[in-house]
Amino acid sequence: MTTLHIARPVLRLAVLAGACLAAWLPAQAGEVAVAVASNFTAPMKQIAQDFAKDTGHTAQLSFGATGKFYAQIINGGPFEVLLAADDTTPEKLVGEGQAVAASRFTYAIGQLVLWSPQVGYVDDKGAVLKTGDFKHISIANPKLAPYGLAAMQTLDKMNLMARVVPRMVTGENIAQTYQFIASGNAQLGFVALSQVLENGKLRAGSAWQVPASMHDPIRQDAVVLNKGKDNAAAAALMQYLKGDKARAVMTSFGYSF
Repeated sequence: MTTLHIARPVLRLAVLAGACLAAWLPAQAGEVAVAVASNFTAPMKQIAQDFAKDTGHTAQLSFGATGKFYAQIINGGPFEVLLAADDTTPEKLVGEGQAVAASRFTYAIGQLVLWSPQVGYVDDKGAVLKTGDFKHISIANPKLAPYGLAAMQTLDKMNLMARVVPRMVTGENIAQTYQFIASGNAQLGFVALSQVLENGKLRAGSAWQVPASMHDPIRQDAVVLNKGKDNAAAAALMQYLKGDKARAVMTSFGYSF
């Protein structure tokens, strides 16, 4: 009997504590709709999982070309945070009154790479571009994708535009560009280093990491959009992206800061 009288109050307290915790968590946890540049797909999926575990907030992710996201945002798209593939689009959105100026920061600097799924096809200096030993090369649309613009700047600096452009297969974004190459529709192409890395190592094929001096820096900025300015989950995500855990993930995919 003595044991029973002790257990009942303890049980009631445990049930009450559990109920209070269950009531508190949903009030604290939130959800944020995030538009994410295609090149940042793999790291952001991992970061979003960590973010949910560490904060209780959920990031609903949409992936695509930064240029297309811009068009959707100015036409009332549902996004609350933009992780762009450049720094000009977030700047433009701030200037047009579509985003919170104080929230904007560079979350990563991207790395351009010339890649082929064939081992030994691309040398470590990109000389294959000069030999012309390919039928097609894939590049993301430079009007929509900053990595495509960086690729064009690289070709221009190498004086190879006239030779390469007739063989070019243009992807709508960097994800489609990667698919053109991986499927064999193009023998090689310019993609983001993050797309061909796994655990810090080249996943397959051969690649040339384009020196940063060959193109403008690929500064990727994040910004809170007007729809997310009062969302605690949006603010929490922006802070999380600046943390060591998120940056460790980015580093493993070839990004710098």
